[in-house]
Amino acid sequence: MKSMIAVLFATLALALGGCQKPEDKRIGPAEQAGREIDKAASVAGEKLDQAASKAEEKLGQAGEKLDQAAQQAGEKLNKATEKIGEKVEQAGQEMQESAREARKEKH
Repeated sequence: MKSMIAVLFATLALALGGCQKPEDKRIGPAEQAGREIDKAASVAGEKLDQAASKAEEKLGQAGEKLDQAAQQAGEKLNKATEKIGEKVEQAGQEMQESAREARKEKH
């Protein structure tokens, strides 16, 4: 049984060794596999670079939107602060007027 498995593996190794392209007869199957892995890694690297560029672009756009939203929120906050300031000033004037009237009534 063991010898049969050994013969099977030897036959498989010879068959794979004979699958080389004619122009690649000087390189072995391991080197060819290494070259294919290098090509695949190169393609994967390019795709990762493209994906990173797209992600960077999207992040830049999101940052711009956040800046715009923050600016709008700041403007609204400034308007609200102005309105509150006007109300406080008006309340202060009304309090002063009430105090003047109260003094007049005392005299």
